[in-house]
Amino acid sequence: MAEGRKRRVGSEAARPEIANPDRIIDGALSLIAAQGWRNVSLAAVADEAGLPILQVYRLFPSKTAILCGWLRRIDEAVLATPPDAEERPRDRVFDLLMRRFDALQPYRAALEALRRDLRADPLTAVALGGALLRSMRLMLEAAGIACHGVGGALAVKLTAASYLAASRTWSHDESPDLAPTMAALDRRLHGIERWLVPGSRAFRRPENAEA
Repeated sequence: MAEGRKRRVGSEAARPEIANPDRIIDGALSLIAAQGWRNVSLAAVADEAGLPILQVYRLFPSKTAILCGWLRRIDEAVLATPPDAEERPRDRVFDLLMRRFDALQPYRAALEALRRDLRADPLTAVALGGALLRSMRLMLEAAGIACHGVGGALAVKLTAASYLAASRTWSHDESPDLAPTMAALDRRLHGIERWLVPGSRAFRRPENAEA
């Protein structure tokens, strides 16, 4: 009997990897929207995706890893079309961040659940905060904005703060063209514009530091 069990285990281990990352991410987001972050397990995600938990674990060893994979997917969608090199740096960043809101439109319910539940999960919140900063650095670099040095680090953090502030407007914005979100984001980026042009960065208080 033991030998039979070993043969079965060996046969299962030899099965080819067939898991699709998007299938796992979409399953997780669907569960988060319906049940909230705290009630979702890796096993539940595997069941929702119709996959063995081992295949999910090989790609995403935790729920947080799934969320980080989702953010990477959003980054890729945003960067699929390069920004217009003829525009001002602020306008290029504006265009990229609005594309980001467009890409997030189908996931509003999941994002609302995450905003609510991550208050009680600081470790995941910190991990996602780091992922967001990496995304914002990528957005600035895609817009042709240097991110090196202290000034570059501040530009990344201020861009992230501007994006998060505009996202609060976006979360309640039901307009077809997202005009309120565009206005909020444009206002925020205007306040940090000098930090988006390396030659004009100066170490003084940003206009919207306490906004």
